[in-house]
Amino acid sequence: MTSTRLKVTISEKTRLDKYLAATLPEYSRSKIQDAIKSGYVTVNGAAVKSSRILEGGEEILVSIPDAVKEPNTVEPQKMDLDIVYEDDILAVLNKPVGMVVHPGKGNYSGTLANGLAYHFKTLSDINGSLRPGIVHRLDKNTSGLMIIAKTNLAHHHLAKQFELREIKKTYLGVTWGECDPPAGRIEIGIKRQRSDPTKFEASVDGKPAITDYKSLKSFRYLSLVQFTPLTGRTHQLRVHSSYSGFAIFADDMYNGGVNRSKGFLPEVTKILQRLLKNINRHALHAHQIQFIHPGTDKLLSIEVRIPEDMQNLLAEAAVFNG
Repeated sequence: MTSTRLKVTISEKTRLDKYLAATLPEYSRSKIQDAIKSGYVTVNGAAVKSSRILEGGEEILVSIPDAVKEPNTVEPQKMDLDIVYEDDILAVLNKPVGMVVHPGKGNYSGTLANGLAYHFKTLSDINGSLRPGIVHRLDKNTSGLMIIAKTNLAHHHLAKQFELREIKKTYLGVTWGECDPPAGRIEIGIKRQRSDPTKFEASVDGKPAITDYKSLKSFRYLSLVQFTPLTGRTHQLRVHSSYSGFAIFADDMYNGGVNRSKGFLPEVTKILQRLLKNINRHALHAHQIQFIHPGTDKLLSIEVRIPEDMQNLLAEAAVFNG
């Protein structure tokens, strides 16, 4: 922790964050604002907001946490990996729910990449040392199939197929309500939300995004839906399904959470809320993947059954059909 004491001498009133940004140029304004928000900045001994107006004469204590040195390699960690296919140049595995694919800021252990580094002797490094073998990714709480490249040549080949939309991925999702129409194509762009950069939204101004869907079974209040994305935008299926009126069940981020359970008969609401609590993640699974094998040039098609939590959800949802 690096601490700095300041005695404010100014000729006119100014905001605290603006004053500190000008007085401490070694720190970015966002770094200073984060420090203020976290209580690391006090004025006359009291924590304040960024918008605090300084008049002169105040005593400021700024305590900035020392930067954590980010690792430049993945630490191998032993973990169970559900490998459904493997050969000399690639592998296909079934990623479990709750596992982050690769290390990121503040999260450098327990990721799939850590497990890959331990399990495989060689992995591609095209996407950098923190993403060994990673050709594509799934959200933390989306389960299912991922291709892992062991060589750079295989990685190049697979990445090209993704770029040309030649790799077919099929997902199974449990959604709210019934799809209308029961099958179709969702074609609207996706862009990052201004108000929350961790979220995305459907927009004609966004990057092109296309999703085909087909309802496989209806449970009156819920449906089992097959999704086939024709593009690969972040959160694409979750955004597109929400935009189309049948949000992914238990997807709090995209209008699929507990608020959707309200307004039904009390006994229905009670069941829906229990189902939401039991699954505790958005009900989406990468069920099948088809691609041209980089070594044999033959079509490889792999699929896995949906995980136990989604199986239980569907079994319990059957009560709605009497």
